[in-house]
Amino acid sequence: MTTQPVRPVVVSIDKTGAPIERRRLRLDGLRGVLADERIRTAGRLVVRHGAYVVGGTRVLARRAWDGRTAARYERMIRAAEAAGLMDEVREWEERGRAFREARHRRRLELLAALIRAPKAVASGAFTGAGLLLLLGLLLAWANHDASDVLTPMATVVHLVRWVALIAGVVWKPALFVFPWAGLAATWAVGRHARTAPQWALPAHRRDDGGPITPSVVVVAFRDLGIAALRRAVEDMGDAGASLLSPIVMAGCGVEVDVTLPSGVSTDEIQKRRRKLAENLGRHEHEVFITIPEAARTVRLWIADPGALDEPIGPSPLVTDPDIRADYRAGRAPWGENLRGDAVAMNLYQRHLLCTGLSNQGKTAALRALALWLVLDPTVEFWIGDLKGVGDWGMFEGLARVLIQGPTDDHACAVTEMVEAGVQEMERRLMAPPGTEFDPLVIVVDEAQVAFMNPLKGSDGRPYGGSKATSRYFMAARRIHNQGRAVSVTLWQGTQDPTDQNLPKLVREGAHVRASLVVGTESQGRMALGDKAIDGGAAPHLLRQGLDKGTLVVAGDGIQMEPGQSSITVRTHFIDDDQAQEIADRAKAVRSGVSTVHHLTPVRDVDPLADILAVLGTEPRMRTQEVLQRLAERDPGTYRPWTNSDLRAFLDEYDAAPYKSEGVMVVNRDRVRDALAKRDAA
Repeated sequence: MTTQPVRPVVVSIDKTGAPIERRRLRLDGLRGVLADERIRTAGRLVVRHGAYVVGGTRVLARRAWDGRTAARYERMIRAAEAAGLMDEVREWEERGRAFREARHRRRLELLAALIRAPKAVASGAFTGAGLLLLLGLLLAWANHDASDVLTPMATVVHLVRWVALIAGVVWKPALFVFPWAGLAATWAVGRHARTAPQWALPAHRRDDGGPITPSVVVVAFRDLGIAALRRAVEDMGDAGASLLSPIVMAGCGVEVDVTLPSGVSTDEIQKRRRKLAENLGRHEHEVFITIPEAARTVRLWIADPGALDEPIGPSPLVTDPDIRADYRAGRAPWGENLRGDAVAMNLYQRHLLCTGLSNQGKTAALRALALWLVLDPTVEFWIGDLKGVGDWGMFEGLARVLIQGPTDDHACAVTEMVEAGVQEMERRLMAPPGTEFDPLVIVVDEAQVAFMNPLKGSDGRPYGGSKATSRYFMAARRIHNQGRAVSVTLWQGTQDPTDQNLPKLVREGAHVRASLVVGTESQGRMALGDKAIDGGAAPHLLRQGLDKGTLVVAGDGIQMEPGQSSITVRTHFIDDDQAQEIADRAKAVRSGVSTVHHLTPVRDVDPLADILAVLGTEPRMRTQEVLQRLAERDPGTYRPWTNSDLRAFLDEYDAAPYKSEGVMVVNRDRVRDALAKRDAA
């Protein structure tokens, strides 16, 4: 196997599998089965009745809880407070107090009954025996037969024996019937409460919900619990109709702009998304609020009930075997927006960041873009998969570099791959003006593993981390700063973002930032930025597990409405077999690519030694002059450094710059002592 000089060869692992034609036939058969209406009907039947049982259980548990606690009253009090109806608040507080008093009285009576129970049982037994004996005496006197005195007691004994006999016969069948009867009752409750998703219902029974009309929207806003908004609507002669733009159809829902009256902010509306959705007769995930260009205006997109639970169609990459990619002018088919319109991404010279919680479709979304771009034979891929379960295995023979594995050693190899990308970027930057280069896309999936890598290199610098001493952090920053100009781009996928596993400077270096569901609004701000979240983006309100593959995207590359800072995209899912088919098509349009699984590490840079070298014999030197000399010594490494980078690095070694005679300086003795201490460690 031959390789380029800077890319040493490591023998790739052969992969075996079924012939392409046989795999294609198997996939066609599977698609045919899934397309069969009988199969789809059976699937809906199973989901529907399962949802009735689960939903019925939830309804019964809720009823039991409400019946035994004051939860119902607390809920009504909160609703009345939110609506500003203080009279109703006092009324429900009084009802709650009366309920608690009655419950307390019942509990005391129950305790008293338990104390009196033995006496009551004994009294009842003696009374019953006396009555039976009296009845026997009357019978004996009437029949002139003394044996009839015990006849009533004997009759009671026989009755008890027959009851026990009947109970013994019925008990076992009852044990079998009662659980099924309970299940049937639970199913009936769930069916009555309509707990099944709309798409699982038969077509003739689907309830599409009430239509969204101007009056419905105005009433929904009026009842949000915002006093200024309620007064403004009630004072309007047209009952609030002037607040609304025309309601227009938009895909599987409708869209309307609402101009807010003075004294009501868009932020107040965004914070009440759930209540607004309920007022509109929708679930929270079926109402999206964005901020358009017009001042004091919110834009609502309201889905048809259940529409977002329906899966979208297959990717054009799967359905169109003749599709081609063009890195410069083309757009990658990625999914659909909420209107149902196709969404395509322009990837030309754009850094990407895709984040979200685990197992929500991050890798599939990122891989879908790469599968389109790999159809352009001019694009070179270097891929580091730090999950290591084969999600990117179909790029064997397509990617020039493919590193797969979850260990710290794999993270080191991926870091060295990104540093090699920096070296390639510098080579291109130093080329004569006008030189053209093929695009290089560096993909790092599960990048949080690289950031959290605890290992250190031979120079003592950590591979991971979020500071200027981190090799991965600095390599990613340098590609973000200069790579775009020479078509070297970095795509990163990471999960559960924090400042430690996704530093601020790295996440803000991406041109396109996409987020699946995240846990909190603060994580949403890390993923997309403050502007997108303030403009209505809400990845933290997506439904974990139910909204897999649904992304909120901010940045350029995707067409948005004017003034819109983000867009929600439901991405096409491409499974592993389909991805392999697309990869096979890509191999047919490319000359053979020898994939390597490791790159030779680039020259180790020792910033501490370099700083000492540029200080020379000077006891102190201004930080700006230190930065200038470092840039002259190694332009590729130190040109992007700023005063804050220098301070952050030297802080690690207790040699931070300090102010002397009004200017910030670096002390040579401190740097020398830090270097000696590090080398001696």
